[in-house]
Amino acid sequence: MSATAPLGTAGALPWDVLRARARAATAGLPAVPEPGPGVCACCHGPARPGFARCFHCRLHEESAPGLLADVVAPVACAPKGSRLATDLWVYKSDRPGAQVAGGTLLAMLLVFLREEGPGVWQRAGMPAPDCACVVPSGRGRPGPHPLQALLRGCLALPWVPLLARPGADTWGRVLDPGRFRAPRTLTGQAVLLLDDTWVSGGTAQSAAVALKRAGARSVTVVVVGRHLPAVTSGG
Repeated sequence: MSATAPLGTAGALPWDVLRARARAATAGLPAVPEPGPGVCACCHGPARPGFARCFHCRLHEESAPGLLADVVAPVACAPKGSRLATDLWVYKSDRPGAQVAGGTLLAMLLVFLREEGPGVWQRAGMPAPDCACVVPSGRGRPGPHPLQALLRGCLALPWVPLLARPGADTWGRVLDPGRFRAPRTLTGQAVLLLDDTWVSGGTAQSAAVALKRAGARSVTVVVVGRHLPAVTSGG
């Protein structure tokens, strides 16, 4: 597997068109901040002064030490009410504009994996992913997750399914180490775990725990939109 980006065919659009579409989708949005004072070292969200991690990520670390994702890499920030936040909701629906929204998100993901992927894999301590997985939906939709369906044919990686354990609360946003299970062992595998939106991170980290328990040596979460409160103008 190449260490650059685990991409297969990217459809009929050339890379310069995909790149322009991805940049247009994030124009005017706040840039994803680097971890540091006031920024969570895990999810890149707001953190209280004096704390390296936000409240939710500190809870996750206490609940499942050694089993969390090695790296969380947001593609973009998605403030509430922004066009990107709307696209992340609409693409999974049958509403008008769903196909256009999906195409935008696909362009963002492909460009990020191609251009930023090598640095992300390096931070996770892996040369490149061996397989891909999507954080399961809490809605229990039949068939593949909409994000996996969107990426069909675009990733040159085998897909790993995750199953909800019987009786597990798939709607909760808190970390539940027993929420999911992998149906096969992943001994020594480096897993690319994809999600569309990160709010608290509980569902994504629950998926990471399941992958680590199945034997994955590293898990990297790439999330399209890091949810943020609505951006208000100062007065």
